[in-house]
Amino acid sequence: MIKKGYMALLCSITLTTGTLAGCSSSTDPKKEEKAAVDNTPLVVTIATPQVGEAPKKGSEIEQAIEKYTNAKIDIQWIPDAAFEDKKNIMIASNEMPKAFKVKANASTLNAIQSGLFWEIGPLLKDYKNLSELSPMYYDNIKVDGKLYGLPLYRDIGRAGIIYRKDWFNALGIKPPVTLDDWYNMAKAVAEKDPDKNGQADTYGFFLDKNYNDPAASSSFLTRLSVPNGAPNKWGVENGKIVAEFMTKPYMDSMKLLKRLYAEKLINQDFSIVQSADSDNKWNAGKVGIRVNTVATAAQLSFDNVLKSTPTAVVDVVPFEGPSGLKVPAESGNNGFFLFPKSSVKSEAELKRLLGFFDKLLDPEMSTLLTRGVEGKHFTKTEDGKGQFKDLTLFNLEVKPYRDSLPSFETAGKGLPLKQSELQAKGSKIAEDNLKSVVPNVALTYNSKTYTEKGVELDNMIRDAQTKYIMGKIDDAGWQAELDKWLKAGGEKVIAEYTSEYAKQKK
Repeated sequence: MIKKGYMALLCSITLTTGTLAGCSSSTDPKKEEKAAVDNTPLVVTIATPQVGEAPKKGSEIEQAIEKYTNAKIDIQWIPDAAFEDKKNIMIASNEMPKAFKVKANASTLNAIQSGLFWEIGPLLKDYKNLSELSPMYYDNIKVDGKLYGLPLYRDIGRAGIIYRKDWFNALGIKPPVTLDDWYNMAKAVAEKDPDKNGQADTYGFFLDKNYNDPAASSSFLTRLSVPNGAPNKWGVENGKIVAEFMTKPYMDSMKLLKRLYAEKLINQDFSIVQSADSDNKWNAGKVGIRVNTVATAAQLSFDNVLKSTPTAVVDVVPFEGPSGLKVPAESGNNGFFLFPKSSVKSEAELKRLLGFFDKLLDPEMSTLLTRGVEGKHFTKTEDGKGQFKDLTLFNLEVKPYRDSLPSFETAGKGLPLKQSELQAKGSKIAEDNLKSVVPNVALTYNSKTYTEKGVELDNMIRDAQTKYIMGKIDDAGWQAELDKWLKAGGEKVIAEYTSEYAKQKK
């Protein structure tokens, strides 16, 4: 229980620094119901993480949103690096904005289970835009089978292979499908000097330290192993939940990386390399393949490598395995909005807030958030599509809103973007992937042990995987590390997830 004196201190900090949203607000449910009838503009306070420079209060985009939605919005842009700490202070004080953008993690889960937020699932049917999307977007953020969050929609099956087609043609190879293909490709690119500079400085693919991120279905090892038969983070074997790294297909993928490392066919510093360094290697024309979000990264990858290698040819293909197209399903969101009961005082106000977000998905608002203002940020082509006029200005003035508010880029409800052949191909792959995604079966399951010890358990496995790939431990050593993980809490996590799975199957 937070003492009253501490609460007063928190609110006094708010008045002087603006650190917390909502301390001075008090919504009267009766007034809110009257405001809805009178069509008084809805006050929408929002807290969201922000990377880079935040837009100015009262910007042109903000005013356009307010006019269309009949709302007065007050967005608190919190630097991304500080967001989790400030989020936890807001939750602890129970003094939050009306729409709170968060990501799924232990503190968010605990807050939801503590009853701090409104359940919105039963209400969505009354909102045309919100209700027409695939249920997968909502299923992926449910807690105990109930929906509390409104996602910032993103493609669910985003992974594909972006590759140097000029290199592959010259080397007589094709984009890899089997693990043997991956080995042969990496060996050819590393040893046959595709950039013709006489140095052994090219890689089939370049790993960074997030290659085995336990929280991301976009991690390289998961994307590599799923098409070869592994589960997406967590799967089911014989009625029991099993971790991906306990399965043979995943182990086979680790063995591939171990072999490539031993033969110096992948970068030897992969365990400490930042993702930006991996990008730089591709941009410098030293990498044959990028496994990435093809709808957005294919053309960007091409543009970037052209700066160093004007003769480069880039193409994109689906991520396939021996049994066909399989990609790990991602969460389908870039965070989600929660609606605190402490600041949203009535169901009437909640419904108005949902109406606000529903309007953001109308074609007019979707176009504004994803393209900007016509004549300033984009122009219309002869075939009725949008074409960016000033992308730098768009990134400065519009992108922060696009990244922080729900938009229909994923479903294409706004003005279609004029795409290059490569962009269109990548977008089609991401769209087709949705039919073949492999879900993380335990994505929304609760595990008390994982909530308490997840970071420790994840680090144990990540360290063991890196040791194995680098040859510091053998198969027996890996099994010993896995046994340690099980004893340290992994066995309990599996049991708790399996119990949740059994409940869901009833």
